[in-house]
Formats: sequence, C-alpha cells, structure tokens
Amino acid sequence: MTRSSLASRLQRRFLKYQHIVVFTAPVLFVLGVYFFAPTPSGAGQEYWLRYWWLLPFFLLGATIVNTVGISGSALFVPFLIFGFPVLAPALAPDSLVEVPLSPETIVLVGLVSESFGLSSSSIAFIRYGLVDRRLALALVGGAIPFVVGGAFLSFVLPESVFHALLGIALLAAAFLLFRADLAHEEPGADSGTPTATDGGEQLPDDDDKLGPAGVETDDEGRVTRVDNDGTDYYYTRGGYLERFSNYSIGGVFQGLAGFGIGELGIISMLRTSVPVRVAIGTNHIVVASTAVLASLVHVFGGGLVGGHSLDLASTPWNMVVWTVPATVTGGQVAPYVAAALDTETIKHGVGMLFAVISVALFVMAAGLA
Repeated sequence: MTRSSLASRLQRRFLKYQHIVVFTAPVLFVLGVYFFAPTPSGAGQEYWLRYWWLLPFFLLGATIVNTVGISGSALFVPFLIFGFPVLAPALAPDSLVEVPLSPETIVLVGLVSESFGLSSSSIAFIRYGLVDRRLALALVGGAIPFVVGGAFLSFVLPESVFHALLGIALLAAAFLLFRADLAHEEPGADSGTPTATDGGEQLPDDDDKLGPAGVETDDEGRVTRVDNDGTDYYYTRGGYLERFSNYSIGGVFQGLAGFGIGELGIISMLRTSVPVRVAIGTNHIVVASTAVLASLVHVFGGGLVGGHSLDLASTPWNMVVWTVPATVTGGQVAPYVAAALDTETIKHGVGMLFAVISVALFVMAAGLA
C-alpha cells in the first residue's frame, strides 16, 4: 500500500467518524481544564457550576453564526459586553469574575469558544463536500500577519477605542450582510454543462471525499464540485486580489476583537462568484484557523509589546468549560440548519442585531453609558 493511498484511507475514516472525534475534543478540553488549569484557591464544585447558564446562549449563538458563515465572536463578544453583566449578578452571585468583564477577557473567551465551534463546523462542512481546501489554504496564509498584528494592537488600545472599533466592525458587518445574497443555489444553477448526479456522466473523482462528493478542475481553471447530496457547483478560483484585500482588513479585526474576517471574507467570496454554500464552508476553515491563532497571541503575546498580559490563573476557566461544548455542538448542527432553513431570513435578523449593538457600543465609547 502506498503512502498516499494510506493517507487517503485514514482521511476517509476520520471524516466518516468525525462526530466521535469532534465531541471527544471538548470532553478532553474540559477534563484538562478541570484537572490541570490554574484556578483560584478554594475553587470547588460551585466554582465549576457557576456559569452553566452560558451553555444555551452560546449554543444558540454558535448555531446562528455557523449557519450564516461568520465569526462566532460577532455574537459572543457583544453578549459578554451587554448580556453577561445583567445576567451574572442574578444567576452567579458572589462571582470571582470581574463584572463587567475586561476587554481582553471578553475577546479571549470569545476566541477560545469560537475556535472550538468553528473547528467543529469546519469538519462537518468538509465531510459534506463544501470546502475548497486549496482556496482556504491560500486565504489563511495571506491573513496570518494581519491577524497577529491585530491581536498585538489589542494589547495597547484604550477601552473606549476598543468599543468604537468594535462598533465600526459590527456596523460594517451588518451593512455587508444586508447586501450579500446568501440564498441557496439550485443544483447546476451556474452556467456550464451540468454534472450528472444520478447516472449519466461520471462524477468528478476525488478519493478524499465520501459518498458522491468530488471535485475536479479543468485546464481553464473552472472548478466542478459535487457535494454529498449530489448537488453540483461551478466556479473559478479567480479574484484572489479582492479576497486578499477583504481578508487582510478582516484579519486585523479578527485579531483585535475576535471577529471580522468571516464577515468581510464571505462577501469577497460571493463577489468573486464562489457558490454560497461552498463560500460558507470554505470560510469556516479560514475563520477557525485565524481564531485559534488569535487566541494563542491573546494568551501569550501581551508581554512582548509592553501591554497587558493575561495570567492563566485569572482566566475564567469556569466559563469556557461551558461555552466550548456549546459551540462545538452548535457547529455540528449548523450545516443541517443551513440546508433546511432560509439563510436569508437568518441573515437579516443577524444584520439588524449587529446594527443595534453597534449603536450601543458607540454610546459606550463616547462615555455616555
């Protein structure tokens, strides 16, 4: 057996049983945090159960953002700014966590939760045959320096500037979401000769995909992709310059506030004629990868620029042990919700929510709240 065929078989086996792998990851994370994470002295069972009520909020948020294909922190961060200070005194009295949360803690919790949720959803989209891995690799590589730069910038920004930039990012995201057409395409809706999905011509052959899924690229760079349902999509990978511009600007905000790259990125995908479901699936890989990177910089990078440096002992581990399983579950549910519901309805609802939150953030930045 050749090395390539062995790798192909292992990949197919991994994708086939990805649900087991995906749900094992948060269990191991929670166990690792429980037994090894530095916690306040005297932390007992009450410490770990204090924020159980975050689970349903983050589960709903993760399902929504992964269905639309944007960053989880776009909802998590505003919730931690506005919702958490209202709910925590009633549901978690005598909390050891500062209320309201500091900007660095808000972004860290959002990024860690988003990293797990989007990684979960990304694997689900890969299994479904809706990820262009070549396109995703190029976008992640181009975004890395901007994400790192934005994360380092967050260490030295005043809180009022942080809120103002957060408001700008959400307002831009709302505007772009309203303009984006996220309606699902009909099979074979793009121009060109339809690929047979039930008999007839042979489907594109890709041993790394399950079921009928496959992909091929012709000599002119035109991509034919078939998902696990047999739905065919046609597009090209042209438009790298426009996507690079959007992903670089979004990358700065991703590092700074925990979101931005997904919102700007999905627009550039659609503007360069990538089919919406492929765009959403591919965008998940980019956002998940950059969220993990930004999380690492936020945890370990503060001391390098003379800004605040997060102490692992002060990290609210009793929050993330609930938010991580919630986002992982939401990430797995999202592809099925995206296939069953009208994404346009969800998109407009999220866009209106972003607009309202951005106004509140501008009020906070001006010192009026």
